[in-house]
Amino acid sequence: MISVHPVPILSDNYAWLLRDAPSGAVAIVDPAEAGPVIAAIEAAGGRLDLILLTHHHADHVAGTDAVRARFGARVAGARADAHRLPALDLALAEGDRLALGAAQARVLETPGHTRGHIAFFFDTPAILICGDTLFSLGCGRLLEGTAAEMFASLRKFAALPAETLVCCGHEYTASNARFARHADPDNAALAAYAETVRHRRAAGQATVPSRLADELACNPFLRAADVATLADLRARKDRF
Repeated sequence: MISVHPVPILSDNYAWLLRDAPSGAVAIVDPAEAGPVIAAIEAAGGRLDLILLTHHHADHVAGTDAVRARFGARVAGARADAHRLPALDLALAEGDRLALGAAQARVLETPGHTRGHIAFFFDTPAILICGDTLFSLGCGRLLEGTAAEMFASLRKFAALPAETLVCCGHEYTASNARFARHADPDNAALAAYAETVRHRRAAGQATVPSRLADELACNPFLRAADVATLADLRARKDRF
């Protein structure tokens, strides 16, 4: 069984601490800020086996080398982006399997936000590490990829089990909720979810991980029926 915990870093990022209970193996996802990440790993027992990188942006990878040096962990990231990631021990592509102790993650190539973006899906329990491709109630900006690529990436996520925990890279849910309500004003499930988000943020609580079932019911980008709809939503969100 894998457990997952958010580690707040920078202004609104999350690294994710993963632990496989049977083996005790530990991974950290996107350690952009070494200090709080190292502190979280030490508080969890001081073991780190893997560093998982979703994409090359500095606000996801900047602390990688310091965390690697402290714990001696191996670094895993996209083979397609190896030239602009910290040095990789494990270069991964679509369909590869990555072991964390007794658990295994399936690697998904998810371009759109960046061309070399990847995600990791653990199935016991169902956990999706999606970086900046999918956010709660939103999706990543199309900085390098196309709307068609983002649509295909989100379709991969939509096909996962409804109980999947969605572990994204940023605390953007409250601002995403405002646009989602604007784009889909008659969605009762979204209205209720946005109110839950408001209460959580008012209490200083994280809004992630979210459940894929809630994203499928409420996230306008994940609910887009076709590429043109997604492209229109993304352009409108960029101006919102």
